[in-house]
Amino acid sequence: MLTRQQVHDLFDAYSPAPVSHSAQAHLLLRAALSECLGLTIHDIKGQENKLLIRHSKGHQDRLLPLPTSMYEELRRYWAFHRHPLLLFPNAGRGDNTSPESLAKRMHSATGPMPCSSLQRLVIVARKQLNLPAASVHSLRHSFATHLLEAGAHLHTIQKLLGHKQITSTMVYLHLTHQTPKDALQLMDQLCRGLPR
Repeated sequence: MLTRQQVHDLFDAYSPAPVSHSAQAHLLLRAALSECLGLTIHDIKGQENKLLIRHSKGHQDRLLPLPTSMYEELRRYWAFHRHPLLLFPNAGRGDNTSPESLAKRMHSATGPMPCSSLQRLVIVARKQLNLPAASVHSLRHSFATHLLEAGAHLHTIQKLLGHKQITSTMVYLHLTHQTPKDALQLMDQLCRGLPR
């Protein structure tokens, strides 16, 4: 699992020219790899600040909160290629140094970016930063753990990740970096306002 700072550094390194892939990286925190790459422009509910994940775990659709900053980032990414349907179209092989050539290939793509391309980008960024063996999937684990550490309810995390059973989500209780010192500080804060 990555710390918050490591995730931040990974995203910084994840933005090679001519187009930044940080939009996919941010979505990987909230959705599985196949869910992220299969998104269409119709799945973005910008006015409602929601993201529709179709056919997620258990073949169920689910809605995720979509922060305004991420919505704007997705709009910028789409504005680069303007594919009529896909949010993350496959650029295929060709010149990746020319933004015009890359945008043209993405605009006429017939399918989404392959999972292996995104995994490769994460590996390259991880190696540049000399991070521990982190993968695309560990970004999701990190997100869930960081939410838990920030005080999110376990059932909220369950819904965000699309887990059917709460036992799948409970594994993050073991991954958290919270210490007895954190618990002591929380108890101290809770007790501070009590009548003496």
